[in-house]
Amino acid sequence: MLRLLRSLLPLSCALLCGTLVPTPVRAASAVPATPVSQPASPRAPLKAPLPELSPLPTAPVKAPPLVPFPAPTTKPPSVTPQSAVPSDPLYFEQWYLGAIDMEAGWAVTPGQSITVAVLDTGYVADPELGTRLFNGYDFVSDPRRSGDGDGRDPDASGVGQFRYHGEGVANIIAAAHDGRGMAGINPLARIVAVRVGGEDGMIAPQDLIDGLRWAAGLRVVGAPLNPHPARLINLSLYADFIPLNGCDAGIQRAIDEVTAKGVLIVAGAANDAADSAGYSPAGCRGVLTVAATNRAGRRASYSNFGASVALAAPGGEPADNLVFSAVEGVQRRNGTSFAAPQVTGVASLVMGLRPRLTPAQVGDLLRRTARPFAGGQCDPDPLRRCGTGLLDAGAALAAAKLEKR
Repeated sequence: MLRLLRSLLPLSCALLCGTLVPTPVRAASAVPATPVSQPASPRAPLKAPLPELSPLPTAPVKAPPLVPFPAPTTKPPSVTPQSAVPSDPLYFEQWYLGAIDMEAGWAVTPGQSITVAVLDTGYVADPELGTRLFNGYDFVSDPRRSGDGDGRDPDASGVGQFRYHGEGVANIIAAAHDGRGMAGINPLARIVAVRVGGEDGMIAPQDLIDGLRWAAGLRVVGAPLNPHPARLINLSLYADFIPLNGCDAGIQRAIDEVTAKGVLIVAGAANDAADSAGYSPAGCRGVLTVAATNRAGRRASYSNFGASVALAAPGGEPADNLVFSAVEGVQRRNGTSFAAPQVTGVASLVMGLRPRLTPAQVGDLLRRTARPFAGGQCDPDPLRRCGTGLLDAGAALAAAKLEKR
């Protein structure tokens, strides 16, 4: 069973399988898409570690240059309280951004330059992120599951049918506001892609542990030190090969180490309509766990729930999928996998405004500014709790700005 957070759809479509729309993601754009090189076969294994992260190319090249972490190459669109509406064509289908009052959030800040690690299926070189997307490290240790012919290596690119998963998560957080494709929540965020999900979509606990530690800038045996440690980590996944009866002790230790460094961890609650307390990382201490709601603002039918959930964000249902850009075409999917990065994106804006806040303080701000559920609960069953309410970007960022004074 795949452990990347999947939705309740037919088992032949085991990973968050909404409808794949074959239309190229930038077909409606007035600006031509930048060509993106897509490998036609599994990657050739890389043998030597890269001395530092390098920006992903937006056009085919023989090898990415090793250069310092760059500043954005273009100035972001000007966003003011009077014009906080992106011109990207998919924006008007991104109903989930309206549900979290994102335009009010952008009126406070249109973007913050902050580093976010996405631990997932690896990167896809997507023009939505351009030079803000960075190759991290591939921590999939089992060559039988890696899909790239070897174990761990410095190439974090995604392979296989689920590579859209990490791409979609990253785009929800940080896609550019550039008049084409979709609109991300923080269009100035830098994404470091860390591959922990195998070609089969499964995550080994030790791979997750090492990926967490590496993303935060901690030393991992056999891997180069991450020269650009993340301030936030998004985990739209849960660990496989362990019982679902509580947080794994090794994963909890890694989370404790990471949060002690001032790094916020956001995780999806998982999609089994069960108590998230049994899952790692959703049931772990120090994690901001996110449930999914439908378009009506109620708990999505698949979403996990329980006392370990901090708050909720839109995850959709099969009839009301979330839409996002991908190199291979517009994706329409649902699940807590795509609710979590909304919280990560808003949290990155909060942390940019209030860089001295601890992970616990950021989580507290997001929880207390969340919009209460209608009737005070997300589900008719009062035991199926979804945290303090629905993510409210406008309220969270207004509070962050006010409390900064």
